[in-house]
Amino acid sequence: MSAEAADREAATSSRPCTPPQTSWFEFLLEEALLEQHLQKPSPDPPPVQLIVQFLEQASKPSVNEQNQVQPPPDNKRNRILKLLALKVAAHLKWDLDVLEKSLSVPVLNMLLNELLCISKVPPGTKHVDVDLSSLPPTTAMAILLYNRWAIRTIVQSSFPVKQVKPGPPQLNVMNQMQQEKELTENILKVLKEQAADSILVLEGALKLNKDLYVHTIRTLDLLAMEPGMVNGETESSTAGLKISAEEIQCQVCYDLGAIYFQQGSTNAAVHENAKEKFFKTKELIAKNGSSSLHFTIDEERLAGYCQACGVLTSSSDDASQQATPYSQIHSCMKSGNYQDLVKIFLEDNLTLSLPVQFRQSVLRELFQKAQQGNDALDEVCFKVCVCNTVCDVLQGRTIDVQFCQLFLKPSKEKIDFLLEVCSRSINLENASEALKRKMAAFLKNLCLGLEDLQLVFMISSHELFIKLLKDDERKLLIDQMRKRSPRINLCTKPVTSFYDIPASASVNIGQLEHQLILSVDPWRIRQILIELHGMTSERQFWTISNKWEVPNVYGNVILGIKDNLTRDLVYILMAKGLHCCAIKDFVHAKQLFAACLELVTEFSPKLRQVMLNEMLLLDIYTHEAGAGVSGERPPSDLISRVRGYLEMRVPDIPLRQVIAEECVAFLLNWCENEYLTMQVPLPLVQTNPYVKLGQLLAATCKELPGPKESRRTAKDLWEVVVQICSVSNQHKRGNDGRVSLIKHRESTLGIMYRCVYFFFSLQEPLVLTTILSLFVKLHNVREDIVNDIAAEHISIWPSSIPNLQSVDFEAVAVTVKELVSYALTINANNHFWLIIQADIYFATNQYSAALHYYLQAGAVCSDFFNKMVPPDVYTDQVIKRMIKCCSLLNCHTQVAILCQFLREVDYKTAFKALQEQNSHDAMDSYYEYIWDVTILEYLTYLHHKRGETDKRQIAIKAIGQTELNASNPEEVLQLAAQRRKKKFLQAMAKLYF
Repeated sequence: MSAEAADREAATSSRPCTPPQTSWFEFLLEEALLEQHLQKPSPDPPPVQLIVQFLEQASKPSVNEQNQVQPPPDNKRNRILKLLALKVAAHLKWDLDVLEKSLSVPVLNMLLNELLCISKVPPGTKHVDVDLSSLPPTTAMAILLYNRWAIRTIVQSSFPVKQVKPGPPQLNVMNQMQQEKELTENILKVLKEQAADSILVLEGALKLNKDLYVHTIRTLDLLAMEPGMVNGETESSTAGLKISAEEIQCQVCYDLGAIYFQQGSTNAAVHENAKEKFFKTKELIAKNGSSSLHFTIDEERLAGYCQACGVLTSSSDDASQQATPYSQIHSCMKSGNYQDLVKIFLEDNLTLSLPVQFRQSVLRELFQKAQQGNDALDEVCFKVCVCNTVCDVLQGRTIDVQFCQLFLKPSKEKIDFLLEVCSRSINLENASEALKRKMAAFLKNLCLGLEDLQLVFMISSHELFIKLLKDDERKLLIDQMRKRSPRINLCTKPVTSFYDIPASASVNIGQLEHQLILSVDPWRIRQILIELHGMTSERQFWTISNKWEVPNVYGNVILGIKDNLTRDLVYILMAKGLHCCAIKDFVHAKQLFAACLELVTEFSPKLRQVMLNEMLLLDIYTHEAGAGVSGERPPSDLISRVRGYLEMRVPDIPLRQVIAEECVAFLLNWCENEYLTMQVPLPLVQTNPYVKLGQLLAATCKELPGPKESRRTAKDLWEVVVQICSVSNQHKRGNDGRVSLIKHRESTLGIMYRCVYFFFSLQEPLVLTTILSLFVKLHNVREDIVNDIAAEHISIWPSSIPNLQSVDFEAVAVTVKELVSYALTINANNHFWLIIQADIYFATNQYSAALHYYLQAGAVCSDFFNKMVPPDVYTDQVIKRMIKCCSLLNCHTQVAILCQFLREVDYKTAFKALQEQNSHDAMDSYYEYIWDVTILEYLTYLHHKRGETDKRQIAIKAIGQTELNASNPEEVLQLAAQRRKKKFLQAMAKLYF
């Protein structure tokens, strides 16, 4: 022993072991200051912190003369430090709630083991084998404290813990935290293995019907004396702090209930044991009072446990089973007794004992069951939703959207039930004025939202409605309903004199106008207009609805018709036909257009040609939405009509631009490339820009793939699109001397919109691929572009633009995004389009979405990775972008695995990624997907260096697989790599899809 240590031992032994006449705290500080390396704490530190200081000093390893680390010596200094820690805990009366909040699991484990040691519990003895009744009271209490803590720690470890945001990384702090984490996990593992024994010990403690004693500062001092000085007091039944048998049973029952409740998630029968223990705890608290306990119990948490056990367990005692609404609702849901369930919700509308979140969760569960095919639950869902809605109204909350959806089609039965719920949810004699106003406002708004006057009368004539609304309020409501939108069926016969207003010419006109708005029968429309014009000649009936819209090029001609009736009829038939066409009601659209064509043929050749053009467009839409979906070619008659429209030379005919667009798109979609490139008349190409654009597209597609010298049309198409996307307003001439297609451009975005609208009519995959690759190339030409977008056939386009500054690249970028989104609606499994979408997300820093589409592109062309992904899909550029996505998402293990996919493995990037410790992926669970032995060897070295034994073993297991042996034939190694690629990509797909 060194001289300094000997002096310290002498100084320690010279001090009295019993405290002087000072406070315990001053005594502890005086004892602690014996050690030179202990700094004096702050003037008034929390006592529990001293436990950590004392135990840390007592457990420090020593270093011998050969500089070898030795376990902490069992000398007097260390024994005094451990005794001081026990004294602090004794001052806190061994309150586990306080100790658990302030001490870590390893520290508390060390403290309680010291308590067992000083209480004469032989080390290595199984507590379950010890008879508690034969032990001294303090020894038995020490065993109970340890096993109670073990059970509580297991329960606490099952709760989710919010991760603390780490500060700046410090190597020593991180190492210390990692060591403490591993130590805690090891202790928890042991405690869980001994959980059954701890439960048996605590169950045995419930059979003890005697008081026990826990160590105090005084009894700990007596135990620390020399054996000859002990007078036997610590072995008697009166030494220490007395804990009554009822208090012991209360604490033990609560802790046992908690562990049983946790185990009940896998064994429903255990919930019965938990229920018994919690209710016993409740009885003991009620009997003795919570203030008398030395150890506190969270009574709110206990009440929650009791409530949960009452719901999860069934009881033969009907009274206990029906104790709470929760248990009743649980029983009704379990047995399918939905009539009683509605009754419970209805009764609770008066008491308002159920929380709104619980009400909503029950309704969600009912909706889920109804969606699974149980149609009988639709009515139950409506009734529970009505109960919840009335409850929300009374409590001043907004009405849920589910109620509005369920009430879209009201019926007499629904109104009856709603009024019943409203009547039973409010006691008018005792209700406050505010509550009455809320209910009255709800019923009034309900009336204003209904279209059927009979249903309105059901509400307005109800007793509750009459009591809540005064006479003047009811009259005001009636006036509001008379003046509101013609959505109300005004031709419905009023059910009482309450709505009996005298008929007049204005009422008849209003009714006829309403019918005119709703009707789509051309002959009925004609009849109504004849009646209206017979009543008044002052009105222009084509103006009564702002939904009737006719293009200006047609409107000027139609409004020039001198006869008012004919003008109204043509305008309305045209407007209704266009509206039906827009909403894809092609049957009614054809009837309306046919009637209008028959009408205008009699007096206007110009309008006749307009209607023929509109009917052509309607036939195109009808085919594309019908037979065209299944790939059936259009009839030759329709193709001839489309060609005839494009070649039409009738002067002064108003034309809609969209018809020319759809005709050209129609020919492109059905591969009429021969006509567009060879047979279309030259004057038509010069006068119609969309025919020119279609001709260039058809010629380019026709030449794909082909030699570079045959791609002159691709260059012409490129120049046209570049010209469209340019900001210049000047006229430009092409190589053939003709004026450019787009003249006097005032807004590039406006032109781009028209152009994209035309492209949205294209459905032929090759045409879409061609136009997509053109815009992608145009996007990549930009000087400040960082990340190029890949596309098929991108090499056919020129690589530069003479006047780069004139191109509106913002408009180009928008067009690329819109085009690829539209293309994927046509074919979501085109892997080249998916790669373009992924590149767009990559270029805009949306890395998770980019990975989604990169993986989807590989999945669709490999039968979900069961086959090898073609190398022209997963090129090195695509793999490198996937690597960068994973790196920026902090998924570093995925980075290392993807580095193997490159033609030449990128070890530098892989090793750098594996060095990262803050990884957001599954880390070591991905090691089974690594087939490169060099990367696995580096992982083994890295984990060994960090002291991560478990992870090192996983890496060793992965590297030890026989199929990765370098001596294997190349075919075996490739098969092993392919199998791991498949599993890894499938795992990634499940993660990002």
